[in-house]
Amino acid sequence: MGICLGSIALADPVILAPMSGVTDLPFRRVVKEHGAALVVSEMIASEAAIRATRQSLTMAQSCPEEQPMAVQLAGCEPRVMAEAAKLNADRGARLIDINFGCPVKKIVNGHAGSALMRDELHAARILEATVGAIDLPVTLKMRTGWDDRNRNAPGLARIAEACGIRMITVHGRTRCQLYSGSADWRFVREVKAAVSIPVIVNGDITSLDDVDQALDESGADGVMIGRGCYGRPWLIGQIIEWLRNRRRVPDPPLAAQFEIVRGHYDDMLSHYGTEVGLRIARKHLGWYSKGLPGSAELRAAVNRTEDVPRVKALLRAFYEPLIEATSPSPHPNPPPQAGEGVSFNYPPSLSGKGRVGAEAA
Repeated sequence: MGICLGSIALADPVILAPMSGVTDLPFRRVVKEHGAALVVSEMIASEAAIRATRQSLTMAQSCPEEQPMAVQLAGCEPRVMAEAAKLNADRGARLIDINFGCPVKKIVNGHAGSALMRDELHAARILEATVGAIDLPVTLKMRTGWDDRNRNAPGLARIAEACGIRMITVHGRTRCQLYSGSADWRFVREVKAAVSIPVIVNGDITSLDDVDQALDESGADGVMIGRGCYGRPWLIGQIIEWLRNRRRVPDPPLAAQFEIVRGHYDDMLSHYGTEVGLRIARKHLGWYSKGLPGSAELRAAVNRTEDVPRVKALLRAFYEPLIEATSPSPHPNPPPQAGEGVSFNYPPSLSGKGRVGAEAA
């Protein structure tokens, strides 16, 4: 089930989706550690990339252990997109992904993202310019179309293939759906039938059963996982094991999850600095703790805290009683609450699973 993109071979076509504000270097690194074949940066505006703004440089920053990685670019000017692709190739990207899928009003009003699906001629100019500017493989991410009356992804896929695009990912919604309703995996089959290059299905894939259904309905060559990885960077590794061996791997035990959380938290602080890192980490800590007893109290406390040692104390006070409660113990009574001025009220016993509802959306 592997995919070959020029010199880059993806043995397991299970890809981390580009997500603004999420797929930064620390998050990509932890997902890559759990087996992702390919990780993709946050969407970067091509104009910002050329100006080399501090934000764009941070977003495009990569490290050796996450390679191969792709940088996703958005823009509406062929020359600018080509120049941005060259710059990111020089900075270490192994692939360039073009965004024709972002539905956000600010991007669409700038005639980029999903707006380009309404102008196939101009879209072709962007694709040709970007492919011609670099020796790296160029891929494309798009939606099924602008709205239900204009679902032109199959036709645009043929144009993309003719321009030299090496792989296409289709999010199974129109732009006008934004993120409402359900992804239409069946429609992706029409895109697959239209081209000979690999096609990846994306949207609403949050469990192993979703993976099977999405691949079956779409006929796609692989899956791209987005929001399903919130708080579960190990999900992609679980999917790979399922596709390889049809074996369901449980979530890591809580002790291992705590180590992942601590490592990711420290990496965010190192990457962004303390002030920005504290703010960015809050959403990730909320996702990691979701579904566990006391998570609402933890989120509230973390969101009020501007002190790194205090946040680390909160995390210990949250996880350590849960870890002890789920570990084999000769003591029949519940463990004492963790201290350091923080306490969370847990039920007397917990299941042996690492997370409640591990495959819930």
